[in-house]
Amino acid sequence: MSTPHVVVVMGVAGTGKTTIGPLLAAALGVPYAEGDDFHPPANIAKMSAGTPLDDTDRWPWLDAIGQWAHGRAGLGGVVSSSALKRAYRDRLRAGAPGAVFLHLTGDRSLIEERMAGRKGHFMPTALLDSQFATLQPLEDDEAGVAVDVCGTPEEITQRAVAALRRLKN
Repeated sequence: MSTPHVVVVMGVAGTGKTTIGPLLAAALGVPYAEGDDFHPPANIAKMSAGTPLDDTDRWPWLDAIGQWAHGRAGLGGVVSSSALKRAYRDRLRAGAPGAVFLHLTGDRSLIEERMAGRKGHFMPTALLDSQFATLQPLEDDEAGVAVDVCGTPEEITQRAVAALRRLKN
């Protein structure tokens, strides 16, 4: 990946999108945007109450992320978004056609353990099952890579940078 792309760091809750995203952005020398910051207050309230979002809740959120990514076209950037379904990634790509995806994957028990250790996050561990049920991994025709989240954040970031660099432009 030699030209500046926008990288969408995706995956279920607890995979480390908020940790890896800024590290990846620093390694690539581009800005980072936290996808959770694009949620309207109603979405955060719904998730805080333990209620999964539906597509009607997600569309404006995805559109806002897509607008940010579109503004970074040709400049590069990293943004986090669960982007669990192909339709959500297609929506993001509609706003930012050159976007590539970094799918953070991992063992469910490790992810649940990490979620349980988070302090002050609105996403309860109880919603992890719905996240895995919704998840549609990247398909062969989607620009992106999958990286396992075992190891330190620095190790994960190194693997992510190497995998993204192997992508064709």
